[in-house]
Amino acid sequence: MNKMSTSSHTEKNIYQPFEATVVDIKEETPTIKTVVLKIRSNFSFRTGQFIEMTVPGLGEAPFTPSSDPGVKTSIEVTIMKVGMVTEKIHGLQKEDTVGIRGPYGKGYPLDKFKGKDVVIVGGGVGLAPLRSLLLSLFSDIDNYRSICLRYGARTPADVIYKELLPEWAKKKKVDVVTTVDIGDPSWKGNVGLVTTILKDLPVDMKQAVAVVCGPPIMMKFVTLKLLDIGFKPADIYLSMEKSMSCGVGKCGHCRVGKFYACKDGPVFTYEELKDIHDIWD
Repeated sequence: MNKMSTSSHTEKNIYQPFEATVVDIKEETPTIKTVVLKIRSNFSFRTGQFIEMTVPGLGEAPFTPSSDPGVKTSIEVTIMKVGMVTEKIHGLQKEDTVGIRGPYGKGYPLDKFKGKDVVIVGGGVGLAPLRSLLLSLFSDIDNYRSICLRYGARTPADVIYKELLPEWAKKKKVDVVTTVDIGDPSWKGNVGLVTTILKDLPVDMKQAVAVVCGPPIMMKFVTLKLLDIGFKPADIYLSMEKSMSCGVGKCGHCRVGKFYACKDGPVFTYEELKDIHDIWD
């Protein structure tokens, strides 16, 4: 890996990361942390876009920022520990440095959401990219009919943003329901898969869009449920982040039919993907 740079020369090499500094680390669950990074002044992203984060000497991995795109001095990235790079990221301390490439891909088409009920369905750490979307919607709430968040986790201990969810539920035009697959004595909410909290949504199906992000199997059954209750394929937006690697359409790992998730997505409508074989694999 070449040395990270903060000079304008960085822009000439699509694989050259710039340096970012860890300013805070928040533990969301035993396996998920949110890393807050101080970034350079000319970096910005649109909600739904992703970055490549480099751990010097080890490698890099793609992540979608979970923070408000309107904040220009830092970004937050919520990361589950699943391999060597993410394990190293989980071990970072304040003042450590990492590399950032990007942003890449297309974000959520907020202009198409205006004037509509926006149903957001997240599973597990899939709520992380959706947090960025939620913050974008909250900052312009008067341009949307309502925001309906449905979130599911495996157990109460696996719920991320535990302090934020009740705050979001208090906002005007916002309706929040959470569920867990397996409850415990402390859990007072719904118990069951996230599909069990998709019935009787407080929205007008004729003026609604849905956004889904989570594990592939969850996205599959949520999409089928949304179709069943009346959503059209063109009104269901999926974040297809699996298998991304280089971020710039060169390696081919993220092919979804004729699409590259990193360049043509990662946000797609189900209408675009529904005829492609095995999109959930």
